[in-house]
Amino acid sequence: MHDVAPWSAARSRRWLADLDDRGVPATLLLVPGAWRGAPLPDDPALVRWLHDAHGRGHELALHGYAHQGVAGGPLARRWLNAVAARGCAEFCALDERAARGRLESGLAALASVGIVPVGFTPPGWLASAGSLAALRGLGLQYTTSHLAVHDLRTGRRHRMPALSHRPGGLGERAGAAVMPAAARRWSARGRPFRIALHPADLDRPRLRESALRAVDAALAAGARPCTYAELVRDARRAAP
Repeated sequence: MHDVAPWSAARSRRWLADLDDRGVPATLLLVPGAWRGAPLPDDPALVRWLHDAHGRGHELALHGYAHQGVAGGPLARRWLNAVAARGCAEFCALDERAARGRLESGLAALASVGIVPVGFTPPGWLASAGSLAALRGLGLQYTTSHLAVHDLRTGRRHRMPALSHRPGGLGERAGAAVMPAAARRWSARGRPFRIALHPADLDRPRLRESALRAVDAALAAGARPCTYAELVRDARRAAP
């Protein structure tokens, strides 16, 4: 569940209620800095809700610091930020020092309200080589990209693409049909995958319905839902 911040708190609660109704644990991706409003630690009601969600088995993970792209970097990276990530790819072109500073700020902000993440998902699923080096240096356990979950300690790459909507973009209607069909097919084949939920999806009733049909189809086909932290932990235990 992406983009959890004070401005999106009501939508985050709605998504999590849908998942709780289905007994599905989620990884909540938290934006700790000032993004479209107050920083996350300045919202006591949201902080209490997050701790309660964690107590029910949901994971709290870091999702950037300010969720806004940073100027500079190679042309290709700037294009990815502007077009593919709609300007939110905060870590796509940072060197290690700059990335470490933002990661430390985000972790400190969350630690100030008793939240200690073990994982990180970069906004837009885009992280530079410097950002990956900074993550390893800070001891975080995993990060994610659009196609995989990356264990930062072992180097193992768990291939599992993310199904995600793009509200207002080209192919929105087709994507709404594809998500539940793909979830049903991949679950039946035993292929691991992820379903990404965003606050903006709730502005389009068709997209919310599509995402929940995908969750229901996966559960009906026998898929086992888990958080990122559970995935990485269980894979390590099962490794030779």
